[in-house]
Amino acid sequence: MDSTQYNPPPLNVLLVDDELNIRKALSACLEADGHRVVSVGSETDAELAIERRSFDLAFVDLFLGKSSGLDLIPKLLGAAPWMKVVVITAFASLDTAIESMKRGATDYLSKPFTPAQVNMVTGKVAQLRVLEQRLATLQDELGQASPEVDLSTQSPAMQRALTLARQAAPSDATVLIRGESGTGKSIVARAIHGWSARAAKPFAVVACPALSAELLESELFGHVRGSFTGAVRDNPGRIVKSEGGTLFLDEIGELPLRVQPKLLRFLQDRRFERVGDQHTRQADVRIIAATNADLALAVARGSFREDLWYRLNVISIELPPLRERCEDIPDLAERLLLHFARQNRKPQLRLSAEAIGALQAYNWPGNVRELRNVLERATILCSGQTIDVGHLLLGAAPPTSAPRLGDPIPIEKMEELHIRGVLSTTRSIERAAEILGMDTVTLWRRRKKYGID
Repeated sequence: MDSTQYNPPPLNVLLVDDELNIRKALSACLEADGHRVVSVGSETDAELAIERRSFDLAFVDLFLGKSSGLDLIPKLLGAAPWMKVVVITAFASLDTAIESMKRGATDYLSKPFTPAQVNMVTGKVAQLRVLEQRLATLQDELGQASPEVDLSTQSPAMQRALTLARQAAPSDATVLIRGESGTGKSIVARAIHGWSARAAKPFAVVACPALSAELLESELFGHVRGSFTGAVRDNPGRIVKSEGGTLFLDEIGELPLRVQPKLLRFLQDRRFERVGDQHTRQADVRIIAATNADLALAVARGSFREDLWYRLNVISIELPPLRERCEDIPDLAERLLLHFARQNRKPQLRLSAEAIGALQAYNWPGNVRELRNVLERATILCSGQTIDVGHLLLGAAPPTSAPRLGDPIPIEKMEELHIRGVLSTTRSIERAAEILGMDTVTLWRRRKKYGID
């Protein structure tokens, strides 16, 4: 694509130049193209700006009074590694161009420059940022691709939920998705993001039950080095990494009380502070939350703030359980079977009429996630091309005799079974970690390794 004809999405731009006229002219040029500009005249003010806001692009003058713009480049990139830096100077030379690139600059402009040159630079940066953000989202989704993302449905209840989701998508309103575990809350959250004007920006996920209060606060809002034990480097946090996009908070009912006031403040005015840092920052991030808990009951019990509940509950979408949308089971099962047949290098499988009847008659306590597991197992067990009732093993119970110490099984399997057992009998991640003799981060890694929800 010809970058001079490319209409870039708006960027957050930091302009650092000690000449007021240059700042005014360049700001006007950038704002005319729809970019959001913060203009400062010194290295100190630039450092303060980067502490308070997230930027996609910085134009940095080579000479800032007694300071050097070259020295500022590593500081800016240290605070925001994704940011692109363009050096601008009236004293262009090959040596300074090479040195600026060595320091991390993306491009180099000689004064005086034209609006067309500025547009070309911002166009290239905008394209690059979009690609980087899409890559980050794809990496986050890697391994999660599934037929369940097809949201076609014959269920009136599910159609109402999806209609509301589509109506909510173009707005920036906070959305609360409610439903039993396994009903597809995260899939609907991704769909809302995809239907919104933020679709080209990041979609990030934070699972609230997976981390301790301290680590969850850091994961959301970031931290500065040395703010707590183990904080060996600065962490910008998921909110900053999601700038312009959507942050999905899964199982928000598990959000620790100590973190709830900070999330409430962010929902109110989009301001926050990193752990261990007094500087107030801003971010343009939409929040979508999901829960399988009764938050009204949690408010009554004192485990969830009432004001936070009201802030989250601007638009509430209720997803029906699978047992209440039986008409969708045949089509969903067919898509899942096609997926698993390809995955297991088998010919296309079909369900017998009796098997379809059994699937529609079953109660599905685990919802779509359980249906997925049942059909994956049936695909493996079926030696022909037709899956019958006998292949389904609906409601299959775990083995009655658990492995014992000394049994001929890998030690990792023993560890997985032990972790599963402890997690099933404890009420919190912190308590399970204490029993297992490991910190919550190690437990999170083990759960991820063994695929434990």
